[in-house]
Order: sequence, then C-alpha cells, then structure tokens
Amino acid sequence: MKLEVPWLREGPLARLLAVLDRDGEEARVVGGAVRNALLDLPPGDIDVATTAVPDEVIRRAEAAHFKPVPTGLAHGTVTVVAEGRPFEVTTLREDVETFGRHATVRFGRDWQRDAERRDFTMNAFSLSADGTVHDYVGGLADLKARRVRFIGDAATRIAEDYLRILRFFRFHAGYGEGAPDAAGLHAAIAARAGLEQLSRERVRMEIVKLLAAPRAAAALAVMSEAGLLGSVLGGVPLLPGFVRMSGIEAALGLGADAIRRLGALNVLIAEDAERLLARLRLSNAEHARLAAMGTGWWRVSPAMDEAAARELIYRIGPEHFAERALLAWARSGATADDPAWRALATLPQRWTAPVFPLKAADFIARGIEKGPALGKALASAEEAWIAAGFPNTADALGKIADAAAR
Repeated sequence: MKLEVPWLREGPLARLLAVLDRDGEEARVVGGAVRNALLDLPPGDIDVATTAVPDEVIRRAEAAHFKPVPTGLAHGTVTVVAEGRPFEVTTLREDVETFGRHATVRFGRDWQRDAERRDFTMNAFSLSADGTVHDYVGGLADLKARRVRFIGDAATRIAEDYLRILRFFRFHAGYGEGAPDAAGLHAAIAARAGLEQLSRERVRMEIVKLLAAPRAAAALAVMSEAGLLGSVLGGVPLLPGFVRMSGIEAALGLGADAIRRLGALNVLIAEDAERLLARLRLSNAEHARLAAMGTGWWRVSPAMDEAAARELIYRIGPEHFAERALLAWARSGATADDPAWRALATLPQRWTAPVFPLKAADFIARGIEKGPALGKALASAEEAWIAAGFPNTADALGKIADAAAR
C-alpha cells in the first residue's frame, strides 16, 4: 500500500532521504512515525533506516551541508541535523547475540531481517520515499485489529530487553483495544523478575508514558492482576482513584498528567512520594508535587469555607492546592461533574493569593530591633493578616503591624 503524507515529500526529511536513498543505497522512514501515519496521527519523532554504513551516512550528510552527530556508532546510529531538525539515521542491523539491554549487532542490507529484530509488529513498518509501506511481519493486520503483538516468540523478544514488558502494556494502553495479546501477556508475567535488572530511569520513562495513555486504566488493571504493577511501584495500586482522576481531568478539560495520575494511583500519604522518588528516579519537581498531594488531602473538601480554602492556597501555592483538591475529589467518590468539587478545585483560577504587604522596615519603624524579635513580629503579623482575610488597606495593615509590634 501507499501513503500520502506531507512530511514525507517536503521539508528537511525529503531532502535527507534524497541524499541517502541513491547511488546503490536505500533509506526509509521506520518505526513509530509510520505506525502513526497509518493511524492518521502526528508522526512524532521520525527515524530513518538505511543500507549505508555510518561512515557513508556521515560523508553524505556533510556533503549536503547537514550536521552529522555520531550518537551511537557502535549500533550504527548517526543523528543528522537537517535544516535544524534532528533525525536518527541507523544502518540496517542483525542481532548476533542479545542479553537483556545489551546486544551484539552487525550491519546488514536485509530489510526483513532488520524488521524481525524489532519489538512489536506495529513498530516494524518501513516507508519508502515514494510512500510505499513495507510490512514484513503482519503489522498491518495487527494494527487494524488494534492488537499489540510481539514479533516472533514473545519470550525471546522480552529476554532481549526486559523493558519490553512495560512497553507491551504501554503500547496496548496507547494503541490496543480489548484484552492484551495472550501470548505476550503470558510471556510478560513469566519474565517479570527481569524488571529488577532495569535501571530506574528506564522504568520511569515507560511508566510515565503509560500513565498518560488513552486506555491506561485498563492496562494498569491487567498489570495489577498479573502482579506486575505493585512490584514496579513498590506499593499497592489504588486503581479506582486513578480511574476517577482520569474522569475528572476529562470533565475539567485538563490534559492527561502522568504525575497527577501517579499520585491518584499510588500516593496515600507524603511518605509514599519518597518511595516513588526512589523507585522511579523522579525529578525533584515531580517528587514535590506528589509530596504536596499526599499531605493532608483528606482535609480538603467542599465542606471547607472559602476563607479556609484561600488560606491553603496562600500557604502551599495554587498549583499544589489544585492538585491536592483533585486528589481529594478522586478519593471522595463524588462524580466528575460534581459542581461543589469543581468550584473548589478551580478556585485558584478565580482568586490569586496576594503578597504579604508588611516588611521588616514597618516593624523597625515601630521600635523592633533586628534579630529574633523582628522575625517573630513579622510572623505574628502575617498570621493575623491571613486570619483577617488578607486586607490591603493602610488602616487595617497599620493595626496589624501595631498589634504585632506590641
């Protein structure tokens, strides 16, 4: 079959293919960009495979005034920056020996052999410059059926790289429908001990993508039933909260946020954020979000008056307040269209916390010397200002400062 996709026939990709796809060598777009084109989705990152060896890729790129960067020569990969856009260009390969993530490869010229070494049938397409789609492993039938299926023997593919267990569920959540492929699921369960060999960074990468996928809830449920999800997260998954959080995001028009969803799935108290920080090598910002969500979410509800809600916004910030409110909402059992919860969770959109207006100079002018007494007066004044509802008139602020100074 042939595809008509604009990004293939124009722009830097078309010019790169013209450089590589001639004079006895062939180049094609491979992998996810082809799958997405078949599904009428944006291509995402575009990777190129070629029969040319890396040295020849570099020579041709330089001759065309592109910038070749040798990002993975041992595995045949050169990143070619064409007109400011990077493309990974990889020479066709055959696996000589594989063990986990580490594989010994040799360069080849056989497109079918190169396709057969990939993970899933829907990721093994290649696309010629004229739009011809090449399918050597039955990917078109699987894509039509929305079936994520390993190429060849599932256990063998997983043994080559145990991260493929998580990729199996992530791709099913993104592109699959119905129950996961039985052979793939059985192989994933049988090889689950291999997940312990993976770096936390690689596990995090797959889990974050999985959590934000369109059908993440169903995939996570299968992982939980198979005993995979709890071992990855190091804690009991709370699937009902995840499902409700996904529904609330949709009702509020929010994007699928992986960290927010992770909080709903696996954070009950702030200490859970510490566990996930270690298990998934989260960033400091991601850890801070989860810790804020897990701190006192059970005290947030529409029963709190707006003054109390505003005080919490002031103390923890609008972003942390909104996420804590969303978590409480997801755990409350209320529906995703509950108006009281909606009003509470969206309060930061309607009210911005002011900056505390009193300064040290205001208390020095009232006879407070620099030192602990000054700090105590400032803290006392700030608490009184919050309790008074954040007044901003000179008279009200003066009375607060006078009282704190006394």
